[in-house]
Amino acid sequence: MEREKDLIERRVVLPLAEPERAARHGVRPPRAICLFGPPGTGKTTFARAVASRLGWPFVEILPSRLADGGNLAAALRTAFARIAELDRVLVFIDEVEEIAPVRTEPAGPGGLHGVTNELLKLIPGFRERDERLLVCATNSVRSLDPAFLRPGRFDYLIPIGTPDKAARAAIWSRYTDGRPEVDVDELVLASELFTPADIEHAARVAAQASFERDLLAAGGRGADDPAPGASTADYLAAIAEARPTVTPELVERFAADITSHART
Repeated sequence: MEREKDLIERRVVLPLAEPERAARHGVRPPRAICLFGPPGTGKTTFARAVASRLGWPFVEILPSRLADGGNLAAALRTAFARIAELDRVLVFIDEVEEIAPVRTEPAGPGGLHGVTNELLKLIPGFRERDERLLVCATNSVRSLDPAFLRPGRFDYLIPIGTPDKAARAAIWSRYTDGRPEVDVDELVLASELFTPADIEHAARVAAQASFERDLLAAGGRGADDPAPGASTADYLAAIAEARPTVTPELVERFAADITSHART
C-alpha cells in the first residue's frame, strides 16, 4: 500500500519526528488525523506503525469499554486526563463513530450529544501539547458529525483502501513463506478487493486443508509432512470459497467518501 504509506510518512511521521526542521519551513506537525475506509483494510495497523516509527507509547481508547462505566462523557474525560500525564503518546480510537455520530436536532433521550460535545471539547486541549497525536479510525466517515471532522480539530482525513497488487503480493508472500512452487501472481489476481484480513483468513483455510490432507495420507498417525504445505490450488480454492469484506458497492461508496471527505 505504497500510496497510503508514503502519504502517512510524509504528512504525519516526518513532521512529528523532525519538529524543529519542520518549524523552519513553517510546517506545523499534525496533532489529530482520521483514517477512514472499508473494514479490515488495516487502519489499526497503520496507527500502530506510526507509533512504532515515532517510538511513542500507543494507547487505545475503546468506546465499548468506556460505555461500561455508565457515564460515557465522564469516562472519556477521565481517560484523556490520564493520558495527559504522559510526555508523549499516540492515542487511537477505533470505530470513533460510536462516540461522535452525526447529531440530530432535537437531541433524543439517551442520545450521544453529550458524548460528542465532550469529545469536541477535549480535542483542542489535547492539541495544545507537543509530541502527541490522536488517530481516529472509522469504517463510515459519513456517519461522523461534521463539526468533529472540521479543520482545526483534524489536520488530515486519510483514506485507507484495499491493498493494491503490490501489497497483495507482499501479503501473500508472507503467508506462503516465499515458497517458489506457489504462484503468488495467480493468487494476487484471484484476490482483488480482498483486505489483509480476508487474505489472512484464506491463507488459514488453505493451510488447514493441507494439514488435513497430510493427516489423511498418513492414516491419521500424524507423520511428518513431506510436502511443503498448501499448494496454489489450495489457496485458490480458499479464495473461491471466501466472502470478501469489501463489495463493489462498498468500493463505490468509498470512492464517493474520498471525493467528499478526504483531506490530505
